[in-house]
Amino acid sequence: MAGEDQRAAGKGALLVLFLVTMIDMIGFGIIIPFLTYLVQDLAAAEGVVRVGLWVGLLMTAYSSAQFLSSPIWGSLSDRIGRRPILMMGLVGNTVFFTAFGLSTTLMFALSMRFLAGVFNGNIAVARAYIGDVSTPKQLATRMGLIGAAFGLGFTIGPFIGGEFSSPAERYEVFVGTVFETYPYLLPCLIASVLSAGSLVLAYFKLPESLKVDPSTRSVDERPAAQRLGGLLRTSARMLGTPSIGAMIWVSMLFIFGFTVMHSVFILYTEMDASSGGLGFSERDNGRIFAAIGLLGILTQGVLIGPLTRRFGTRRLIPISIMVTGLGLTLIPYTQANMAWIQMLVVVSCIAVGNGIFQPSSSTYLTRIAREEGYDLGVVMGAQESLTAFARIFGPLSGGLVWELTVGGSYPFDYHTSFHLCGLLMVISAALTLRLPHLAEIEEQELAT
Repeated sequence: MAGEDQRAAGKGALLVLFLVTMIDMIGFGIIIPFLTYLVQDLAAAEGVVRVGLWVGLLMTAYSSAQFLSSPIWGSLSDRIGRRPILMMGLVGNTVFFTAFGLSTTLMFALSMRFLAGVFNGNIAVARAYIGDVSTPKQLATRMGLIGAAFGLGFTIGPFIGGEFSSPAERYEVFVGTVFETYPYLLPCLIASVLSAGSLVLAYFKLPESLKVDPSTRSVDERPAAQRLGGLLRTSARMLGTPSIGAMIWVSMLFIFGFTVMHSVFILYTEMDASSGGLGFSERDNGRIFAAIGLLGILTQGVLIGPLTRRFGTRRLIPISIMVTGLGLTLIPYTQANMAWIQMLVVVSCIAVGNGIFQPSSSTYLTRIAREEGYDLGVVMGAQESLTAFARIFGPLSGGLVWELTVGGSYPFDYHTSFHLCGLLMVISAALTLRLPHLAEIEEQELAT
């Protein structure tokens, strides 16, 4: 698919891809406000005392499933097409989001959360679809729209989860309904409805981006274990290449550093000012995350195209990493008496840096894959798998470092977790020195 047909298909599918990506992040963030309460309710009914362990398991189950499933979905989309994989993901979201809200045991909740993550491993396929239907000039802007969907999903997911959990305690209309029996069902049901609506839209508006001939499609009859082993070996070979491998490792370290912040940011801002924190309330923290999301949307939806044409994708990657790292490192240096002014500067660095990095890294990886002859689905699957790995261990590492150092003396105190973020960003930026410049493509961009 090329030329005008390629661009037309891309325009017709952008809304669907935007929704697929947004729903992924809604699914990730929707449980954050009520997860602890859900675990406490179920644990009390089952006589379980290790509530913290189960909260951690449920937080990591989603990303763990994405880590395992992303390469499989990406590779499968190269063989049978992007459209059926994306639609299967939406079906899974619709079912498993609602099922999670109906959980009556911890094991059932863990299973549904894991399965939701399995079917949300198709973000790599959405990125590969963008690569299929976009010209080099369009690529950065379109990847920016996918990045904006990430920001929007992460902004509204926790909002939905917090606003609509336990509705019978807030709104009389829900008293005596199923939502009183299952207090966390309503936000999950809202996510399912969004997914179902996207599925209908995809059925009518999402054309296939690959020319896949069913009569010539090869069928891999090897056992599943052998197919998975072959896929992992292919991904491992890519990680060893000087270009694709370097870019995937850059992305992994960036996400690792970024998600360390997820587990310690609120721990810091809620600390009493006399202990070095800001004394923020839940409402204050909600506004901070909303600002990060909105600034990210602005950056990825509006600014990324002009910035790429002005500086080129390759130059933007290390700049965006260092800007993000600066913001993350400065978080614990904000002062309570100037918290909102200083936090605005910090949040702007984080949101703008991340907003530039996400589409730029995807754009660069797509170009490298094209030039070196790799299937986009396999490449994006390998990247998504490693970034899911980072989303698993980033928050865990941040929480562990916080617990080990928060009571110490500077620099090994509440600053340490944020210093870890900055260190990971420095390493990620240093690895960009190994990335080729793609001079011809970037010169074309600068000339337009």
